[in-house]
Amino acid sequence: MRIAIIGTRGIPNYYGGFEQCAEYLALGLVKRGFEVIVYNSHNHPYQEKEWNGVKLVHCYDPEDKIGTAGQFIYDLNCILDVRKQNCDVILQLGYTSSSVWGWMLPKKVVVTTNMDGLEWKRTKYSEKVKKFLRYAEGLGVKYSDHLISDSIGIQDYLKEKYQKNSTFIAYGATVFEKPDSTVLSTYMLMPYAYNMLIARLEPENSIEVILDGVAMSNLEIPFLVVGKHETSYGEYVKQKYAAYPQIQFVGGIYNIDILNSLRHYSKIYFHGHTVGGTNPSLLEAMASSSLICANDNPFNKYILESDALYFQDAEEVKEHLLKVVYDGELYQSMIANNRDKIAQIYDWELIVAQYAQHFTDIKGVINR
Repeated sequence: MRIAIIGTRGIPNYYGGFEQCAEYLALGLVKRGFEVIVYNSHNHPYQEKEWNGVKLVHCYDPEDKIGTAGQFIYDLNCILDVRKQNCDVILQLGYTSSSVWGWMLPKKVVVTTNMDGLEWKRTKYSEKVKKFLRYAEGLGVKYSDHLISDSIGIQDYLKEKYQKNSTFIAYGATVFEKPDSTVLSTYMLMPYAYNMLIARLEPENSIEVILDGVAMSNLEIPFLVVGKHETSYGEYVKQKYAAYPQIQFVGGIYNIDILNSLRHYSKIYFHGHTVGGTNPSLLEAMASSSLICANDNPFNKYILESDALYFQDAEEVKEHLLKVVYDGELYQSMIANNRDKIAQIYDWELIVAQYAQHFTDIKGVINR
């Protein structure tokens, strides 16, 4: 079976969650005998036409020149090319800038779309943009033969909003077995003597709520903020906490082994995401044996259940920072339970198998 994956900036991953998903999925499907094409931006650092058995097609992407509008042009170029590829299934990862071109997807090829999170809920967007995102979401549903939800919450939403069934396939992770303590020296850290968060620096990721709690705690141990901060909001946040030297903005880190080692050796890993389904960084924190303190919302609670600390405001962040003793028996049981969930529910091998079964089930079933 020939599968094309569109909707990402490409693989190997140099960017984020959907790129990570495309990478693991493509490699796993090739091992199972699928032929896989992944679409890459022409600006992608990896310029070869094949990567570990995965065919790569580079399409023109002017996002670096004209900003967000470039994403729409890139997605159009990918769709124009995939029309020529004679695929059995097209997997769309997301819909934001591709669904306006959905009517151009090849009519005789099955299209299945991972609907991602509820993008229009993100606080960074204006009301005009949120209105467009709701419109794009509807187009994503309309021009797909099948839908994939990476959380039960998203699955319920699609059923209620559009009366559409979707296949639940979570995001994946792999239990991290080999933490490297030498990574810590780069950031002048000691094991279990720092706290951290990893996120895009955006308001809906509770950045200020968490960092306000850090500031209120008066703890002098380092707090690592991992995420690209060369944005207007990133600059604002850096300036707001400039008087707190324990808060260290280290920028984006995309090496998964370094990230996992940092997560593993942290005292508390804060996960502030409030929007979306099964968030990749949350699963990776679980897989890295992190003690997790998460924003108190249904998406996070569905995954973590009782095996995490939760916060709603800065005061609760402060309280957790002051009371947690890393080697406490309760906290160690939370860590162990989350690691078991990765192995038994969210392991990438299991997730790839579910995608493979989904593709087999839908092959030739066109519903548009």
